[in-house]
Amino acid sequence: MDMTKGVVFEEEYDVVVAGAGSAGCVVATRLTEDPSISLCLLEAGGRDRNPWFHIPLGFGKIVPQARYNWGYATEPEPSLNGRSVVWPRGKVLGGSGSINGLVFLRGAPSDFDEWERLGAEGWSYKDVLPYFKKSEHNEPGADQWRGQGGPMHISNIRNPSTPARAFVETATRLQIPKNEDFNGEKIDGVGLVQLNVRKGRRVSTAVGYLKPNLNRRNLTLKTNTQALRIIFEGKRAIGVEIEEKGKKRYIRARREVILSGGSINSPVLLLASGVGPADELKTMSVDVVHDLPGVGKNLQDHLLIRMVFKTRIPGTLNEVSRNPIQSAKMAMEYALKQSGQLAVGATEATMFVKSRPSEPVPDLQFQCANFSTEGAFKAGLHKFPGFMFNFCVCRPHSRGEIKLRDQEGRFPPRIYANYMTHDEDWRMMLAGWRIAKQIVETEPFKSLIEEQYLPGPEVATDDDFKEYIRNNASTVYHPSGTCRMGVDEKAVTTPDLKVRGIEGLRVVDASVMPMVPSSNIHPATIMIAEKAADLIKQDWKR
Repeated sequence: MDMTKGVVFEEEYDVVVAGAGSAGCVVATRLTEDPSISLCLLEAGGRDRNPWFHIPLGFGKIVPQARYNWGYATEPEPSLNGRSVVWPRGKVLGGSGSINGLVFLRGAPSDFDEWERLGAEGWSYKDVLPYFKKSEHNEPGADQWRGQGGPMHISNIRNPSTPARAFVETATRLQIPKNEDFNGEKIDGVGLVQLNVRKGRRVSTAVGYLKPNLNRRNLTLKTNTQALRIIFEGKRAIGVEIEEKGKKRYIRARREVILSGGSINSPVLLLASGVGPADELKTMSVDVVHDLPGVGKNLQDHLLIRMVFKTRIPGTLNEVSRNPIQSAKMAMEYALKQSGQLAVGATEATMFVKSRPSEPVPDLQFQCANFSTEGAFKAGLHKFPGFMFNFCVCRPHSRGEIKLRDQEGRFPPRIYANYMTHDEDWRMMLAGWRIAKQIVETEPFKSLIEEQYLPGPEVATDDDFKEYIRNNASTVYHPSGTCRMGVDEKAVTTPDLKVRGIEGLRVVDASVMPMVPSSNIHPATIMIAEKAADLIKQDWKR
């Protein structure tokens, strides 16, 4: 099949990177350190010029805006009473790393050892630790686990809220050990989180990596430019069809095409280009370039459940945001000291615990925030003074998939998260609920609560709580795994991130993760891009 018929390349580069998100900004920056390499970086969204991108708490104002968000949602979820779950993904320079909650957690060291066990050779913790360290500038200092001098500035929260401090103290009274650094030796315990924030401003990979280097002559950035299709010559990727300013054009890649669209857009671009499960592609009338059954499979995400509390204590964001005087004070504190609520992201305190003593590493994560919401960004904060904590299963067993909705991949794909379709996920969630009830009943957290708003008193038994999950659970926004790397027949990418069976094509983003990390995926995505850049450079030298 001749895929180049009628294709006229108007521009040529050594490398074309599709997606200027958390991974794309990193890999583009690192590869163009070699002045002999020309690279074009494509981003479907625009620049991150809105001031709310850079104010940490601003993610709540940015996410609901359709221009900055792909606006994805799952298909009706069978284990969630047929509810569709909203999946915001960043459509802007920096990608989802420009709209996320800024909590900077790598995951457990054992997560990456498990990656290697699952076939990602060379991705054990000892292999990836140097790239975690290379990426960061850890404000408190460097040690054998932490780095300094990297593009990502990582800082501590300066003035934790009353609920966050109470959450940590309560957990220690329940014999949960204090953890001063969740990105250090282990994740076990309770403590305050770190944020990718510098002097009160978000540090996305667009800010930390890309923007300081946009003056490089060998780096071309195209925003508001969507990658539509990969162009193949036989089974070699040689370019990308793009839509720029309403017109379709073609860009040649002399060496490689790199997909960095994330766990939804990267598999969609592969599928729309004819790389994926042949039977599914034929059903959608897509010409098959390469039968690769794993594309879009192995989808994983963290499902969370919230516990919301009304309170009489002053200072929760719920009432501060509605009071003009208090809002002015909050703005003044941010302007003068780069601290306060505006300098904090989605959560302040976290806890990693085991669902049962026999577990080798924690399998439940809790997070405490100084505000409360039903979960939908458009719904906003509750009108009463309140705060909340949530919890989720660190490494869920349920697996989903992504499929095309239309032949060209122009419409939002069909996302089947398949949340809570594995019995073990239910067991862990119920264990989390029992731990949550202990926290609620223990001082000093107990004294902050005027009323437990969600779940209400009607939720008393395990069956009640299961129904509460079905009706109320939402996502932590960590989709991953849909272009899994490995060495088996169902792996989409090899351990050096090449698409199996295709030349000149790699995937570099969270979709290559064999298993979702125990916590947030942003730091691990950056690490993947750092390591990928080295792997690509080594390949080119050979």
